[in-house]
Amino acid sequence: MAKPFGAICNLECSYCYYLGKKEMYPASESFRMSDPVLDQYIRQYIDSQDTEEVTFVWQGGEPTLLGLGFFEKALELQARHGQGRKISNSLQTNGTNLTDEWCEFFHRHHFLIGVSIDGPRKIHDRYRLDKKQQPTFDRVVNGIALLKKHKVEFNTLTVVNRTNAAQPLDVYRFLKRLGSRYLQFIPIVEIDHQRSTPGRTVVTQESVEPRQFGEFLIRIFDEWVRHDVGQTFVQLFDNTLSRHMGLPSTVCAFGETCGEAMAIEHNGDVFSCDHFVYPEYRLGNIMETPLADIALSERQQQFGRMKKDGLPKYCRECHVLFACNGECPKHRFLKTHDGEEGLNYLCTAYQRFFHHTDPYMKTMAHLLHRGRPASDVMRLAN
Repeated sequence: MAKPFGAICNLECSYCYYLGKKEMYPASESFRMSDPVLDQYIRQYIDSQDTEEVTFVWQGGEPTLLGLGFFEKALELQARHGQGRKISNSLQTNGTNLTDEWCEFFHRHHFLIGVSIDGPRKIHDRYRLDKKQQPTFDRVVNGIALLKKHKVEFNTLTVVNRTNAAQPLDVYRFLKRLGSRYLQFIPIVEIDHQRSTPGRTVVTQESVEPRQFGEFLIRIFDEWVRHDVGQTFVQLFDNTLSRHMGLPSTVCAFGETCGEAMAIEHNGDVFSCDHFVYPEYRLGNIMETPLADIALSERQQQFGRMKKDGLPKYCRECHVLFACNGECPKHRFLKTHDGEEGLNYLCTAYQRFFHHTDPYMKTMAHLLHRGRPASDVMRLAN
């Protein structure tokens, strides 16, 4: 994924893990991806893909702060270097800057837009404030209304935190009323380094608790499996069904290995993952080393293998390993009961969720294998 404006954002969400990344670069440095870096990134990224369709993922910070001109330039370069290949674009935004002009552009060029929203007004505005500490809910909802007006395909990304995790159905039903049919629920888990001590890791006050997160997922799943299968698509539910059908994970956090979701910063620096944008995970710069060589480097291959190789015995013997695979390495900072390192902070949440959903997932997988729609499970669940 590309971070063409680095960590620059017009919001100051209290749980954001990326805002501080700008401190890795000199204060005098421009965080706008330059034309030469943009050109090299697009050319090298297209050349490194062996798929019929090449997808660019634009994130931030807040990428719309770059202005339409930046993305018009990006599309020109994609056409120039694409050599007739199909190219698609997705962009993750906080939604506060969207206008008719932006949405008309997205519609015309078939962008898929992800909008970050944490739930109804009171829940959303708990943590998602702007630089002046003003609420953003109305601006985000207005942005979504404009996307719908211009028939732009969009999904919603909801950060599950200690506040909204206590109100799962309020959040889920609100997102459906808003018109979202594709939902992502991303748990926020951040270490509070000031309060943590050797042998005792403390998370920030915004971080979701394992018990909360497990209950959050189960409550939403129970409503979804009775009323919304085939109409509303929840990323984690879809991924779990894929695993029950013997298909690869569609979400990197649940893959057996990782390392395919690298992040490129505004100046061309490439990191192992956008959750690991730290100096020790910097792999190189595309202005010095070709992107394909960076991706295939032994350092990155080792990073990807460590997700599997670093699993403690407790995980390797777990009944839900096939679906979980230890989840994201970023969250694996606890010890198992016998003192082994590498247990995921959210382990108990995922165990509860995967065990609870197991009979329904098996039924849906059976239905699909027989050529019937997964939505038939609703008749059995009610």
